[in-house]
Amino acid sequence: MHGDVDIRKIAPVELDGHSLTLAQIEQIAKHGAEVLLNPAAEAIVAEAHKVLCELAAGGRPIYGLNRGVGVNKDRPIDADYFEAYNRNLILSHSSGIEPWASDEQVRAIMVVRLNTLLIGCAGVQPSVVRMYVDFLNHRIHPALPLRGSIGAADISLLSHIGLAMIGEGIVSYGGQSMDANEALAQAGLTKLRLGAREGLAIVSSNALSAGLGAIVLQECRKLLETADVVYALSLEAIHGCRSPLDEGVYKARPFKGAAESAKTVRRYLEGGQQGDCTIRADRIQDPLSFRSACQVHGAARDALAYAESLLLIQLNSSDDNPCLLVDDRRIVPNSNFDVTTWTLAFEMLGLALSHVSKISCSRSIKLGNPDITGLTRFLTPDPDKTIGLGTLQKTFTSIDAEIRHLAIPVSPDSYSISGDMEDHSSHAPFVVRKTGEILDRLYFILGMEAMNAAQAIDLRNETQLGQGTLTAYKGIRSKVSFLSVDRPLTGDIAMMAELLRNGALFSKDEEGGSLNA
Repeated sequence: MHGDVDIRKIAPVELDGHSLTLAQIEQIAKHGAEVLLNPAAEAIVAEAHKVLCELAAGGRPIYGLNRGVGVNKDRPIDADYFEAYNRNLILSHSSGIEPWASDEQVRAIMVVRLNTLLIGCAGVQPSVVRMYVDFLNHRIHPALPLRGSIGAADISLLSHIGLAMIGEGIVSYGGQSMDANEALAQAGLTKLRLGAREGLAIVSSNALSAGLGAIVLQECRKLLETADVVYALSLEAIHGCRSPLDEGVYKARPFKGAAESAKTVRRYLEGGQQGDCTIRADRIQDPLSFRSACQVHGAARDALAYAESLLLIQLNSSDDNPCLLVDDRRIVPNSNFDVTTWTLAFEMLGLALSHVSKISCSRSIKLGNPDITGLTRFLTPDPDKTIGLGTLQKTFTSIDAEIRHLAIPVSPDSYSISGDMEDHSSHAPFVVRKTGEILDRLYFILGMEAMNAAQAIDLRNETQLGQGTLTAYKGIRSKVSFLSVDRPLTGDIAMMAELLRNGALFSKDEEGGSLNA
């Protein structure tokens, strides 16, 4: 989980319910940062639980507290049955389907729910909050399936965290899979005794969707940086025109994402030769897949920024139903668990990423076209003896078709369930998951473009690369060699995707220069 990061050097992250960031989630989930609680937030949790107990003692019907949930909202729950009822709620709602979440994903999910509990709208006892902290800091990771939620709170999946907290189910602890009860004992923890409404508080939130969404957005930012450097490398490969990168163009139409991509590409090209559109008499400007790359990548950057802005609200807000308003001493039935707003932002992001895929495929096809590059067809080093990279076109266009399918919106596809009480949902977990699957496939798409670009640069053999593109080129050639004779490309494709995922094309220390320097 921690990679090459020494967790002893990672600063602890203090949660307060209101300021959690995507970067902090990554520090906790991926790198294992210790979790601390803001004392003021702890005081709010204690006060909220006190208020909830007062309301419960008043005898007023309260959803999920002294009344059932869903269509069973009309069924009373006696006070002496609170613990058993909440336990049964967790047991009965554990109904997910594989695949199983990774440790990183489970940690992201738990930290999101922990942070939102600190707001105080759930009214749980402090021991529930402390259990989330203990699970994170002791690295107890419940076995949690990823499919089975319709996105109107991730009830059937988050219940598996509740299972572990009450000593049921399976967890990962100390690198081993074991019964939750055994892990609790080894960690010196006591299983949770559930009070009024606490089973509902554990299972009924969108923490799974939001936690996984945070991971996806962090990965998306990295991928879009990668898309820019691969595009810059392709531009070098065809001696492409630099005029579409002119800063003045983006002042004339100031879309932030496009301007950011253009600025990034200009930085990668610094120190290299300037693209000259007059090298060939019939060439005034390049095909749109080269000319419009920053606009397309920028559209994805804008979609990412929009999704980030909405998800940050989700991460630091209550989606509890009912919602305990501590200052007003009221508990209010509501629908804050509906996440249509930011689910649509992820749908838009998926569509934007499908354009990034499409334009990358178009550039890769152009790189195999002698009319564009002035090089050999399919970048073969010897047209009489070597076939070259032409077959890659079948591979990346098939992956692009998968991406187009994954970009189709699914959020409107809901049924009326739970006795016709729940007749709308967003399918947020699936939307987030398929956005992540688009990113996975895009690394292969961009990797194959980078293979073509590096091959073209080698065939040209006189290209003065920029600072960033030379670094990218060297990163490619450190693992994937020049195609001098035909060879199986399957391993090269996988290696390129892994290089891109690991950020091997980036470095701030390289100087621009000749390939032969």
